[in-house]
Amino acid sequence: MSRLRIFAEHDPTTPLLVSSDHASIASELNKIGVRFERWQATQPIAPGAAAEAVMAAYRGDIDRLVADYGFKTVDVVSIAPDHPNRKAMRAKFLDEHSHKEDEVRFFVAGSGQFTLHVGGKVYEIVCTQGDLIGVPDGATHWFDMGPEPSFIAIRFFTEPDGWVGYFTGSDIAERFPRYEPQKAT
Repeated sequence: MSRLRIFAEHDPTTPLLVSSDHASIASELNKIGVRFERWQATQPIAPGAAAEAVMAAYRGDIDRLVADYGFKTVDVVSIAPDHPNRKAMRAKFLDEHSHKEDEVRFFVAGSGQFTLHVGGKVYEIVCTQGDLIGVPDGATHWFDMGPEPSFIAIRFFTEPDGWVGYFTGSDIAERFPRYEPQKAT
């Protein structure tokens, strides 16, 4: 389930707001320039489907975003809980950083947690299947895929070299909760 929690930057224990309502999440994030949408596939996607099949299922939304943002590259990334480099991949994104382009991700399957540090507040967004998040360029944030990452995401880039992070050196990300996905029972 998607979720937004907003904290004061000095208090990682008491949320100022908690919501799992998609319209409320989108409204709150829009206030800080973050795009949050829900997409539906136009055709079934089989487990293990090729990137082309995944993108075909969302072609209309992908084309709309490419037109809106001027993206030059769109790809699909898939991370499984048994990935041999999962610890290093997780660590790469855990420190506060920004980019010189919008970071836009659509979750085809699975989940991950984006956390933004904006205007004295920390916005923790759990993205799940069907969620698109667009973090504006220059916004400080971090991403946690959890200790056993499991997601398929469509990524959008304006620069040919893709993701380049500019790290702040702040320890704020260490003070806030890490992502621990809920286990299915």
